[in-house]
Amino acid sequence: MSTTPVTPTPVALSTVYGVLAARGPDARKFLHGQLSQDVNGLALDRVALAGLHNPQGRTLAVLRVVPVNATDLLLVLPRELVEPVRSTLAKFVLRTKVTLTDESDHWRLTGLAPSASGAARAPGFLWQHAADGRSLHLTERAPADSDTATLAELTRWHAADIAAGLPQVYRATSGSFVAQMLNLDVHQAIAFDKGCYTGQEVIARAHYRGRVKRRLQRFVTRTAALLQPGDSVALDAERSGEVVDAVQLADGRCEFLAVANFGPGNAAATEGAAIESLPLPYALPA
Repeated sequence: MSTTPVTPTPVALSTVYGVLAARGPDARKFLHGQLSQDVNGLALDRVALAGLHNPQGRTLAVLRVVPVNATDLLLVLPRELVEPVRSTLAKFVLRTKVTLTDESDHWRLTGLAPSASGAARAPGFLWQHAADGRSLHLTERAPADSDTATLAELTRWHAADIAAGLPQVYRATSGSFVAQMLNLDVHQAIAFDKGCYTGQEVIARAHYRGRVKRRLQRFVTRTAALLQPGDSVALDAERSGEVVDAVQLADGRCEFLAVANFGPGNAAATEGAAIESLPLPYALPA
């Protein structure tokens, strides 16, 4: 199991994450009809995880919805997906009174370790990022702000995300997985009692008609390896998986999240395999 610690100092994450702003009197209503989260009911003091999906229910992006005021919202997501997501959403704007703008250069995103409790009094938007106590802090960028972070700091933060089993989508995997395959339901990123949104029919069917056979799970290679999102990997003699996220550990091994069928229930079945299953810090639906 990985023991990579989270850096105790703040980590500048703006080179990794971007910000897409939805502003205007119809912004909430518009996003409510596009995202899997209950955007209309989202309180001003709450940041929520959500998915953007295609009509087949496959996830185009995983993002955090940050309310700015009663109408405007910010969407925090991987920087490489900001423009594709803006372009996808723009197709549905029509006469809706909403503007979609890439505001990545206007905002600064910082990752905070659990010990950084003093940030709760800082200006901007602060929310819990993972059950391990880490938080994200979004503030308006000042002229003197620097987004410099060392590779070691970014790698430790990334490794902690994977250890936490956090779902993510990148360009290589956008549109590859139905929402439940990424455990978005486990992370309360899907509101099953809201109205229609793009992909809702497929996602609801998977929820109400039984167990999802393939889900996001956590693994580590037993020898040095380098995996990337979208790679196919043989997990054992009978199973393969598609890599969702991966990080190379200090010893060269690769810890990763992959969507796969559930494996055998005993260690002997995978003895000698090149890849070891690791537990997630949360339970998957039975």
